[in-house]
Order: sequence, then C-alpha cells, then structure tokens
Amino acid sequence: MPDLRQRPVAELVGVSKIYGSGDAEVRALDGLNLTVQRGDYLAVMGASGSGKSTAMNILGCLDRPTSGSYRLNGTEVESLSDDQLADLRNRELGFVFQQFHLLPQLSALENVLLPMVYAGVSPRERRERAVAALERVGLGQRLANRPNQLSGGQQQRVAIARAIINKPALLLADEPTGALDSRTTEEVLAIFDDLHRGGITLVLVTHEDDVAARAGQVVHFRDGRVVAA
Repeated sequence: MPDLRQRPVAELVGVSKIYGSGDAEVRALDGLNLTVQRGDYLAVMGASGSGKSTAMNILGCLDRPTSGSYRLNGTEVESLSDDQLADLRNRELGFVFQQFHLLPQLSALENVLLPMVYAGVSPRERRERAVAALERVGLGQRLANRPNQLSGGQQQRVAIARAIINKPALLLADEPTGALDSRTTEEVLAIFDDLHRGGITLVLVTHEDDVAARAGQVVHFRDGRVVAA
C-alpha cells in the first residue's frame, strides 16, 4: 500500500481559471502548478490581481477550476457535486480570514462548536474538543464571551480555534493579520508557529514580508502563475 504520509495534501496541476469570454475574458490563473506537502508552512505573496486569492478559493473548494486538476488529500475535487464539496471542506479544510466571520449572537464556545455539528460529532465530544481548542489559543477563560465582548486579536483566536476543530488536513489563512496591530499580529503568528510545530499543514496568503518570513517556504504569484519559490 502507498505511504499516505508521502502523498501531497494538495496538488494543483495545470489549473486555469477564466472569467468572462471574448474581449472581456480574464485569465485569473494560467496553467498553475502548486504542490503542498504534508507538514508544509507555505506563504503566498503577489500583487493585487496576481491570482493568489483565486488559487486560495480553489484550494479551499470555494471555486472550481476552468481546466486542470486539483487533488485534496487524495480526492479528485473537480468531479465532486456541490454537496460532496461542502462535506470535503468541512472534513479536510480549516479557514482563517482577515475578517473573523464569527456569528455575533453566539459565544466563543458556540462559534467553535459549529463545524462539529455539521460533522456529526456527539454533543459531549463537541464541547470537550471546543474547550480544548480555545484553551490552546489562550482563551480558556473566554468561553462564554460573544464576539462584541472580545478584542480583534481574541476574535481571530476564536476563528483559529474554529478552523482547527475538525483536525483539518490543510489550514488556509487569507491575510489573517491584516486587521490586527503589530503586537496582536505577533501573538497570532506565534499561534500559527505552534500549530505548525504540532503537525498542521498551513498555507497563508499575505502581502507583508515579515509575516511571510515566518513560513518555511514563500511562493510568489504573477499573472496567474508561480514565478518564484
């Protein structure tokens, strides 16, 4: 049997993404090849319009390529139905965004519980895992607080706890420090460092050189392709 530890977590092969047609055609990705190995910490950089956000959307199963193939943890993504894609996202992926996307009416604990509800985890295990995840990001005393009772950095920590709660094969972070001050940025990056040391595979999009420097590898996008690694 093949060693699953050697299989790439994510592999984009010849992926193109085209919007519009004719004179209005925009080629957001142009034959992109990108491989994320298990245990990688990869930073993605590039100017606006370089294709990095489109690539993240495809990696996150939020969009489909026009052509080419995408394999996520051994699954050929382009052949899946919308329902199968949603299940794959919940099972294999975690997301951290610049805007925290927490539900304002729910507590920190309840926000972190949500992905496990969709995954069919039992109520007792949901609570145990959510408490452990919040303690891991330093919010063990903030379980009952709603987002408006938390600072920006604390809200991002809740978002990180939610992103890792289903033990994803791949954690995707899109400008996760863009709305944070320098001190809070350092605190959040330290959490990412700790998660990576704990075995989580991480792809982070950023425009900040000092944030990218924390990663083990940096790739640069231009015109829908990787131009340097």
